[in-house]
Amino acid sequence: MVESLLSLESVSRIYGTDVEVHALHQVSLEIFSSDFMSIVGPSGSGKSTMLGLLGLLDVPTKGNVKVNGVDATSMNDFQRSRLRGDAIGFVFQQFHLIPHLSALGNVETALLYRGLSPKERKKKAAESLGKLGLGGREDHRPVQLSGGEQQRVAIARAIVTDPLVVLADEPTGALDSENAENIMKVFADLKSPERAVCLVTHDMEIADSTDRKITMKDGEIVQDLIQGSEK
Repeated sequence: MVESLLSLESVSRIYGTDVEVHALHQVSLEIFSSDFMSIVGPSGSGKSTMLGLLGLLDVPTKGNVKVNGVDATSMNDFQRSRLRGDAIGFVFQQFHLIPHLSALGNVETALLYRGLSPKERKKKAAESLGKLGLGGREDHRPVQLSGGEQQRVAIARAIVTDPLVVLADEPTGALDSENAENIMKVFADLKSPERAVCLVTHDMEIADSTDRKITMKDGEIVQDLIQGSEK
Protein backbone atom coordinates (compact mmCIF):
# COMPACT_ATOMS: atom_id res chain seq x y z
CA MET A 1 0.00 0.00 0.00
CA VAL A 2 1.40 3.39 -1.02
CA GLU A 3 1.68 5.81 1.90
CA SER A 4 2.59 9.48 2.27
CA LEU A 5 6.04 9.59 3.88
CA LEU A 6 6.86 13.27 3.65
CA SER A 7 4.64 16.22 2.83
CA LEU A 8 4.61 19.99 2.54
CA GLU A 9 1.22 21.58 3.14
CA SER A 10 0.77 25.12 1.75
CA VAL A 11 4.34 25.93 2.70
CA SER A 12 5.91 29.36 2.23
CA ARG A 13 9.46 30.38 3.12
CA ILE A 14 10.30 34.04 3.39
CA TYR A 15 13.78 35.36 4.12
CA GLY A 16 14.66 38.83 5.38
CA THR A 17 12.69 41.51 7.21
CA ASP A 18 13.34 44.91 5.67
CA VAL A 19 13.43 43.37 2.19
CA GLU A 20 11.52 40.12 2.00
CA VAL A 21 12.58 37.36 -0.37
CA HIS A 22 9.83 34.82 -1.08
CA ALA A 23 11.80 31.63 -1.74
CA LEU A 24 8.70 29.40 -1.67
CA HIS A 25 5.08 30.42 -2.05
CA GLN A 26 2.17 28.19 -0.97
CA VAL A 27 3.85 24.95 -2.05
CA SER A 28 2.17 21.60 -1.41
CA LEU A 29 3.91 18.32 -2.18
CA GLU A 30 3.57 14.70 -1.09
CA ILE A 31 6.33 12.13 -1.34
CA PHE A 32 4.99 8.59 -1.30
CA SER A 33 6.50 5.22 -0.50
CA SER A 34 8.07 3.71 -3.65
CA ASP A 35 8.61 7.16 -5.20
CA PHE A 36 11.81 7.58 -7.22
CA MET A 37 11.61 11.26 -8.03
CA SER A 38 13.55 14.37 -8.91
CA ILE A 39 13.14 18.08 -8.23
CA VAL A 40 14.44 20.35 -10.99
CA GLY A 41 14.39 24.04 -11.78
CA PRO A 42 16.67 26.96 -12.63
CA SER A 43 18.84 28.72 -10.07
CA GLY A 44 16.59 30.66 -7.70
CA SER A 45 13.56 28.46 -8.38
CA GLY A 46 13.32 27.35 -4.74
CA LYS A 47 14.48 23.76 -5.06
CA SER A 48 17.29 24.12 -2.49
CA THR A 49 14.90 25.81 -0.06
CA MET A 50 12.44 22.96 -0.59
CA LEU A 51 15.18 20.42 0.10
CA GLY A 52 15.97 22.16 3.38
CA LEU A 53 12.34 21.98 4.45
CA LEU A 54 11.86 18.38 3.33
CA GLY A 55 15.02 17.42 5.22
CA LEU A 56 13.88 19.24 8.38
CA LEU A 57 16.98 21.42 8.18
CA ASP A 58 14.78 24.51 8.10
CA VAL A 59 11.23 25.41 9.12
CA PRO A 60 8.62 27.13 6.94
CA THR A 61 7.45 30.68 7.51
CA LYS A 62 3.92 29.42 6.87
CA GLY A 63 2.41 25.98 6.37
CA ASN A 64 3.28 22.54 7.73
CA VAL A 65 5.85 19.82 7.13
CA LYS A 66 4.77 16.29 8.02
CA VAL A 67 6.88 13.14 8.27
CA ASN A 68 4.87 9.92 8.11
CA GLY A 69 1.84 11.89 9.24
CA VAL A 70 3.63 13.58 12.15
CA ASP A 71 3.70 17.40 12.07
CA ALA A 72 7.33 18.49 12.48
CA THR A 73 6.66 22.20 12.14
CA SER A 74 6.02 22.94 15.81
CA MET A 75 8.81 20.69 17.11
CA ASN A 76 11.83 22.17 18.86
CA ASP A 77 15.32 21.77 17.39
CA PHE A 78 16.10 18.63 19.40
CA GLN A 79 12.85 16.89 18.46
CA ARG A 80 13.23 17.84 14.80
CA SER A 81 16.86 16.66 14.77
CA ARG A 82 15.88 13.32 16.25
CA LEU A 83 13.07 12.85 13.74
CA ARG A 84 15.44 13.79 10.91
CA GLY A 85 17.98 11.20 12.09
CA ASP A 86 15.33 8.49 12.24
CA ALA A 87 13.41 9.21 9.05
CA ILE A 88 15.71 10.87 6.52
CA GLY A 89 19.01 9.91 4.89
CA PHE A 90 21.06 12.58 3.11
CA VAL A 91 23.43 12.26 0.15
CA PHE A 92 25.36 15.30 -1.11
CA GLN A 93 27.32 16.26 -4.21
CA GLN A 94 30.49 16.53 -2.13
CA PHE A 95 30.65 13.21 -0.35
CA HIS A 96 31.46 14.64 3.12
CA LEU A 97 33.45 11.58 4.10
CA ILE A 98 35.87 11.80 7.04
CA PRO A 99 39.36 11.38 5.50
CA HIS A 100 41.03 9.47 8.34
CA LEU A 101 38.19 6.96 8.74
CA SER A 102 37.75 3.79 6.70
CA ALA A 103 34.65 3.21 4.59
CA LEU A 104 33.27 1.16 7.47
CA GLY A 105 34.07 3.88 9.97
CA ASN A 106 32.38 6.54 7.85
CA VAL A 107 29.18 4.52 7.64
CA GLU A 108 29.32 3.81 11.38
CA THR A 109 29.18 7.54 12.15
CA ALA A 110 25.48 7.53 11.26
CA LEU A 111 24.87 4.94 13.99
CA LEU A 112 26.55 6.75 16.86
CA TYR A 113 24.36 7.73 19.83
CA ARG A 114 21.77 5.11 18.92
CA GLY A 115 22.40 2.77 21.80
CA LEU A 116 24.15 0.15 19.67
CA SER A 117 27.24 -1.73 20.75
CA PRO A 118 30.41 -1.31 18.63
CA LYS A 119 29.88 -4.85 17.34
CA GLU A 120 26.30 -4.05 16.28
CA ARG A 121 27.41 -0.82 14.58
CA LYS A 122 30.12 -2.62 12.61
CA LYS A 123 27.70 -5.35 11.55
CA LYS A 124 25.05 -2.90 10.30
CA ALA A 125 27.67 -0.72 8.57
CA ALA A 126 29.20 -3.75 6.83
CA GLU A 127 25.75 -4.90 5.68
CA SER A 128 25.02 -1.45 4.28
CA LEU A 129 28.33 -1.35 2.38
CA GLY A 130 27.59 -4.83 1.07
CA LYS A 131 24.30 -3.64 -0.39
CA LEU A 132 26.26 -1.02 -2.35
CA GLY A 133 28.75 -3.53 -3.72
CA LEU A 134 31.58 -2.48 -1.42
CA GLY A 135 31.88 -5.69 0.56
CA GLY A 136 35.64 -5.89 0.03
CA ARG A 137 36.38 -2.22 0.60
CA GLU A 138 35.43 -1.74 4.26
CA ASP A 139 38.99 -0.94 5.40
CA HIS A 140 39.79 1.52 2.62
CA ARG A 141 39.99 5.22 3.43
CA PRO A 142 38.33 7.75 1.05
CA VAL A 143 41.63 8.61 -0.66
CA GLN A 144 41.94 4.93 -1.63
CA LEU A 145 38.51 4.88 -3.30
CA SER A 146 37.34 6.19 -6.67
CA GLY A 147 34.79 8.97 -6.88
CA GLY A 148 32.02 6.50 -7.62
CA GLU A 149 33.06 4.32 -4.68
CA GLN A 150 33.15 7.34 -2.35
CA GLN A 151 29.61 8.23 -3.38
CA ARG A 152 28.54 4.65 -2.69
CA VAL A 153 30.02 4.93 0.80
CA ALA A 154 28.04 8.13 1.28
CA ILE A 155 24.88 6.36 0.14
CA ALA A 156 25.60 3.40 2.44
CA ARG A 157 25.90 5.89 5.32
CA ALA A 158 22.56 7.44 4.33
CA ILE A 159 20.66 4.15 4.30
CA VAL A 160 22.28 2.38 7.27
CA THR A 161 19.62 3.89 9.57
CA ASP A 162 16.81 2.49 7.36
CA PRO A 163 15.32 5.94 6.60
CA LEU A 164 11.84 6.44 5.16
CA VAL A 165 13.18 8.93 2.59
CA VAL A 166 16.58 9.36 0.97
CA LEU A 167 17.18 12.99 -0.08
CA ALA A 168 20.07 13.59 -2.48
CA ASP A 169 21.41 17.03 -3.45
CA GLU A 170 23.11 16.97 -6.87
CA PRO A 171 24.39 13.44 -6.11
CA THR A 172 26.01 12.93 -9.52
CA GLY A 173 27.48 16.43 -9.87
CA ALA A 174 31.02 15.38 -8.92
CA LEU A 175 31.02 12.20 -11.03
CA ASP A 176 31.86 11.41 -14.64
CA SER A 177 29.06 10.20 -16.89
CA GLU A 178 29.78 6.48 -16.39
CA ASN A 179 29.85 6.72 -12.61
CA ALA A 180 26.78 8.99 -12.67
CA GLU A 181 24.86 6.36 -14.61
CA ASN A 182 25.93 3.66 -12.16
CA ILE A 183 24.93 5.75 -9.15
CA MET A 184 21.51 6.43 -10.68
CA LYS A 185 20.97 2.68 -10.92
CA VAL A 186 21.85 2.45 -7.22
CA PHE A 187 19.30 5.14 -6.35
CA ALA A 188 16.62 3.45 -8.44
CA ASP A 189 17.23 0.23 -6.51
CA LEU A 190 16.93 2.01 -3.15
CA LYS A 191 13.23 2.74 -3.51
CA SER A 192 10.98 0.17 -1.88
CA PRO A 193 7.40 -0.26 -0.66
CA GLU A 194 8.60 1.42 2.56
CA ARG A 195 11.06 3.99 1.16
CA ALA A 196 11.15 6.91 -1.25
CA VAL A 197 14.15 8.43 -3.04
CA CYS A 198 14.17 12.11 -3.99
CA LEU A 199 16.96 13.80 -5.97
CA VAL A 200 17.49 17.53 -6.39
CA THR A 201 19.37 18.15 -9.63
CA HIS A 202 19.98 20.65 -12.41
CA ASP A 203 20.78 17.82 -14.83
CA MET A 204 17.71 17.18 -16.97
CA GLU A 205 19.07 13.85 -18.21
CA ILE A 206 19.29 12.67 -14.61
CA ALA A 207 15.83 14.06 -13.85
CA ASP A 208 14.32 12.35 -16.88
CA SER A 209 15.58 8.98 -15.65
CA THR A 210 13.43 9.15 -12.50
CA ASP A 211 9.84 7.91 -12.30
CA ARG A 212 8.48 11.27 -11.17
CA LYS A 213 9.74 14.78 -11.94
CA ILE A 214 8.83 17.94 -10.03
CA THR A 215 9.65 21.17 -11.90
CA MET A 216 9.96 24.43 -9.96
CA LYS A 217 10.00 28.05 -11.04
CA ASP A 218 9.88 31.26 -8.99
CA GLY A 219 9.21 29.45 -5.73
CA GLU A 220 6.32 27.35 -7.00
CA ILE A 221 5.78 23.87 -8.43
CA VAL A 222 4.80 24.33 -12.06
CA GLN A 223 4.74 20.68 -13.09
CA ASP A 224 4.49 17.26 -11.49
CA LEU A 225 5.08 14.49 -14.01
CA ILE A 226 4.67 10.76 -13.44
CA GLN A 227 5.76 8.38 -16.24
CA GLY A 228 5.35 11.11 -18.80
CA SER A 229 1.81 12.12 -17.75
CA GLU A 230 1.06 15.32 -15.87
CA LYS A 231 -0.33 14.69 -12.43
